Formats: sequence, C-alpha cells, structure tokens
Amino acid sequence: MNRRIKNLFKALVLCVAFPIYAQQGGMWIPSLLEGMNATEMESLGMKMSVKDIYDVNESSLKDAVPHFNGGCTSEVISPEGLLLTNHHCGYGQIQAHSSVENNYLENGFWAKTKNEELANNDLEVTFIVKIEDVTPQILAGIEPNDSESEKQGKIQYNIAQTTSNFAKENWQENKIRSFYEGNQYILFVTETFKDVRLVGAPPSSIGKFGSDTDNWVWPRHTGDFALFRIYADKNNRPASYSKDNVPYTPKHFLPISLDGVAEDDFTMVFGYPGRTQEYLPSFAVEQILNDLNPAKIGIRDVALKVTNEFMRNDEAIKIQYASKYAGIANYWKKWIGESQGLEKSNTVGAKKEFEADFSKRVQEKGKEAEYGTLLSSFDELYTEIAPYALARDFYMEAGLRNVELLVAGYRLYQLERSFKGEQSFNDRKENLLASMESFYKNYNSKVDESVFEAVIGLYAKKSPSEFLAPNLTNVDVSKLGTNIYKESKLTSFEGFKELLKGDSKAVFKRLQKDPGYALTKTMAENYLQKVQPEYDRLNTEIEALQRTYMKAQLELYPDARIFPDANSTLRITYGKVKGYAPKDAVYYEPVTYLEGIMEKYVPNDYEFDVNQKLIDLYKNKDYGIYADTNGKLPVNFIGTNHTTGGNSGSPAIDASGNLIGLNFDRVWEGTMSDIYYDPEICRNIMVDARYILFIIDKFANASHLIEEMKLVHPKKTTTK
Repeated sequence: MNRRIKNLFKALVLCVAFPIYAQQGGMWIPSLLEGMNATEMESLGMKMSVKDIYDVNESSLKDAVPHFNGGCTSEVISPEGLLLTNHHCGYGQIQAHSSVENNYLENGFWAKTKNEELANNDLEVTFIVKIEDVTPQILAGIEPNDSESEKQGKIQYNIAQTTSNFAKENWQENKIRSFYEGNQYILFVTETFKDVRLVGAPPSSIGKFGSDTDNWVWPRHTGDFALFRIYADKNNRPASYSKDNVPYTPKHFLPISLDGVAEDDFTMVFGYPGRTQEYLPSFAVEQILNDLNPAKIGIRDVALKVTNEFMRNDEAIKIQYASKYAGIANYWKKWIGESQGLEKSNTVGAKKEFEADFSKRVQEKGKEAEYGTLLSSFDELYTEIAPYALARDFYMEAGLRNVELLVAGYRLYQLERSFKGEQSFNDRKENLLASMESFYKNYNSKVDESVFEAVIGLYAKKSPSEFLAPNLTNVDVSKLGTNIYKESKLTSFEGFKELLKGDSKAVFKRLQKDPGYALTKTMAENYLQKVQPEYDRLNTEIEALQRTYMKAQLELYPDARIFPDANSTLRITYGKVKGYAPKDAVYYEPVTYLEGIMEKYVPNDYEFDVNQKLIDLYKNKDYGIYADTNGKLPVNFIGTNHTTGGNSGSPAIDASGNLIGLNFDRVWEGTMSDIYYDPEICRNIMVDARYILFIIDKFANASHLIEEMKLVHPKKTTTK
C-alpha cells in the first residue's frame, strides 16, 4: 500500500474489510451498530450482541451508563445505585466537603453507612432512555436555494416542534442533537437524577497520584476513581434531594470482572465524548498548530507557574485552588501533546493528500458544480478569519478563564448588558449573588493579582495589536494590577455584594467607578465590537462549508467507516488492550503495577507521595483476591479505544459486558486524536477494576461496598 492511500485510510478512518489489525478508532452511536460495526466488533473478540449494548425494550448496557454532571461519564455498579466515576470528575464535590480541619482531598472519604453519604448541590446524572433518528422531521421544508439564516430558522423551528411532540413520560426530557455537521439529527429521551451523594474517594495521593507531571503520560499509576450513589423517590423516579429519597434501583448495573486484562483482549468504552474535529480541512489544522494552540498554551503556562508557586507554599491556598489548577493544567498539557502529535503524524500532510484524492473523486463523479470550489473556499475563509480567531482565543484565555477578578467582572458586565427592567434585574442579581458565594470561597486576591500581572502582560504583548483594547496598549501591567487589586471591590465577596447594593441605577453607577469592572468592561466591549462580529460571520460561513464538505465525504466515500464527530452524546468506542512504540527503540507494555508506584515514590511530595498504609500493603503483598496471575497488583492499562474529554469516568467493558476498568486519560503522544486518530500511537488510559476494588477493600476497609457489587470470573466462567 503506497503512502498516499495509507494516509487516506487514516484520514477517513476507512476499513471496508474487518481483519483484526484494521481497527481504526471511531465514536459510534449505540443504536446504530448493526452491520459493519457489529461485524468488526465480533472480529475483535466481542461475545455480546449489539442488543446487549442498546435495547429500548429490555435492559442493556446503556441503562448503566449515565452522563455525570454534564461533563464526565459514570456507571452503575450495584443494584443499589452505587455509581463509579473518576476522582477528577468528582473533585469539585470532594473539595466542597473539605476543609483544613477535615481534608477529604488529602485523607480520602469513605461513608460507613448510607446515612453518612454526603449530599451535593447541583450534581446530577442523566440516563439515555431512547435514541431516535429524526432527520426527516428536522430537515423538512429546507429548500436548496434557502439562505443559511433561512435554513437555520427552519431547522430550529422543526427541532422545537419535534422536541415538544415526541412521546415521553412527564419526568423525562427530549433532546435533539445534530450529527455529521448538520446532515443528521437524532433525538434522545433522557432521565435526570438530581440527588447524587458522595460515597467514597481515595486520598489524592492515590486518586491524583502523579498529578500534573504524569497527566496525559504513560506509564501511569493513578487510582483515578470516586464513588457516588444515585437516590430516587419512592417510585424510583428522579427527584431533588430529600431525606426521604431511597437508593435508585437501576435497570442494569455492571458486574465487575476479577480476571483482568491481557494484551489483545477486546475492550469497549461507553460514554459521552465531548468534542472532536476529525474532518477539518488541512487549512484549519495548520491554523490550530501554528497559531491557536501556541496562544492558549502561552497564557495558561504563565498562569499555572504563578499559581503553582503559591500552592506549594500554603496549604489553605492549595485546597482553594486544587480543582481550578487541575482544570487549567489539563488542557494546557493536552494542547502541548496535541501539537506534538499532529506534527509527529504529519497530519497536515495527510489531510492535503486526502484533499487531493477528494478533488479527484469530485471530478470523476461529475460533482464540480456542487463540491468543486469547497477547498479553495476553505483556504480563503481560514486566511480571512486567522487574526480574528487568534484575538478571540487570547481574549477568552486572558479575560474569561485565567484571571478570576476579570471573570467576576464579566459576570457583572453580563448583568448590566442584559438589563431589561427592574424586576428582571433583581432576579438576576439574586441568582448572581448566590452563585458567586462559592466562587469567592476558593478565591485569593494575592494569587489572582500575580496571575493578572503575568497573564495580562502576555496578552497585551502577543494578542493582535489591531484588536487590543486602547488601555492595554503600552501599559505598565504591574502598576495597573497594583491599582486594581488595591481599589477594586471585586477582590472579595463582601466587596462584590457591596457593588450590587440598591436598585439598577445605583448598581450601574457604582460599577463604572470600580477600576476592576472598568477594565473588564473595556476589554469586553472592545472584543464585542472589533472581534466577535467578524469572527461570527466568517465562522458561520465556515460551518456551512464544513456541512457541505461532510455531505460530500459521505456521498463520495460510500464504503468508508465515517463516524460522526463527538458532541457529548452517548457513544461507544471499541478496540483492544495494546501497548505502543512512542519513539525509536522504545515499547510501552500495556499494564502497570503497584511496583511502579513505589518506584515513583517521593516522600512528602504533593504529586508522588505514597500513603503509609499502601506501602505496608505492598510490602506484605497483601493484595487479597485482586492480584494478577503473576502475583502483582495491576494499577492501570491502555487500549486502542478512541476517547476524548467527556469519556472521563467511562466504563471499560470486556467482551461479555463486564467492567474491567475505568477510563480517565489518553497518552500524550495521542492527544491529537480529537483531530486525527493514528492507531499506531493513540491510546486511552484506564484504571484496572481490580485496583479500584483493592483500594476500596484492603486500603479503605470499606468491604460493605464490595458486598453490594457482583464480582465475576468471565474467563473462568465462575462467579463469586
């Protein structure tokens, strides 16, 4: 096979035959697995039927895998609604229940009884009840000559009508999402449970072992898990928190395998991947690689360095900023790895080679009138949008994400900008005050002032000068920061409340005099006037072009395995347990063990410290029934499953439908899989289910939780 055709196969994830070696990634809709996908999954070793994965009338795997709080995935692992997800997905809840005196982040938390389980504000999980293709209904009435705004108007009307008219129970919701860039529409009937309580979490020395150094890295040794429980009303239906609620009885829960994994075992990851961009043209990838990623990386780099210094020297600040720091660092490191992977895999070159083949097919099929100018139009639009896209990313990172005073100021700016009368103003003001109380609980003005100086200094220097706010041109950032953090009321919750005293007239008058708010407003209005309108116009044209490009690929490559980009809807991805070779003469085995934790152990280090009890269990080889056949305790393993953000907490499932692990990361070399999946180096990272059980049982002495679960030996065909 010549290189051009090989890259074409990679770019479109082609696989028209199904030999074992040909698995090429993909994120598939579970209701649409019959045929090509089912055949490939069976060739990889799956023993289930696709009805075991998705069934409307009978319980199936989908009924055990809810969306966790809108950003992660989770799975039900007992008949009493016990829920497993990642430690980092539940980190905010663990942090919220922590204090210096009672630090669950450092010491862990284990409820001994259901009465000790901790309620959480605004935490919910959502199950999928039914999936239905509604494309004909949504695209009804669309005419070829309709303008883009006319098309979108009709689509939104049809979505609203279909959503309201589709049959459901009164406690359920209908949600419609677009697929293939708007070429397909699917409706999801959902149930959302809002009483979800914290049951157990290991200390961060286990749940975040390796922390930022090991994030996105293999070999990995992290016990990234936490336990929650779903509660329902007496009818087993969704309900807000009440002491009268009872543990949820699931339609299905996952048995847990004690047999572990071996290289080439079948794996399936079920979850809610957030966003991918697999079908971008080469022009877009070049812009991401050369301009946008470096800008975002640069801003977060300086913010993280400042925050890290404070966290290392103050325990209270470490608790305040732990969750925020992890969130900022996560994508900072991801973008670095993504850029390196795009370069290593020559993604731009592969995209260009595919585009050459695409152009050839357009000519061969006589489709020049429909698709002949697609690529040249992409080239023109991405060139035109480049400075606006760069200015946008710089503003988002500096003004809305990394400087907390500006984040608080922007919330007030939204209040002022959306003013529609006194009653509406008062309602929004009260909601804002309620939400900002928790914001300021984890705020430190000294930390933020130092972050401000570093971030705004870089923003003023690097952002396109033609789009920079006038008061940030040739500015003395240190002097500006000193004045703002000395005079602004935005540096404390008490000050924030003071700004909001009185009616709208008094509040808005007071805001204009606050230097922190004044800078926020100037930056926001500058962006909204100079950047956003033109960016939105050009981006709308690009999105319309991308929709046509997607339609063309589906039409011109009828035998290709083209999966829809991720959009936070329920998907499955399947593959195998597999090592990989990241560089010349280096091969990574697919499983890590407790020995690796001890090799990385650095006493009193916040990333690599090891709890004394875990050390004792290791020294005594007290692994119970959770050791591998080699007598060692497995910790993590990797596979070829195609995952992304949102798959955190996803169950890793074996060939028979049992839980074998918990997805939590990807390897650094393969983080570019959101844009380009390379089966040679793209690997997802999972916690071995036996390590989770070991920590619950042997480390935490929470055997009452083990007793809820169903532990199985599928390879031995016996059950414990």
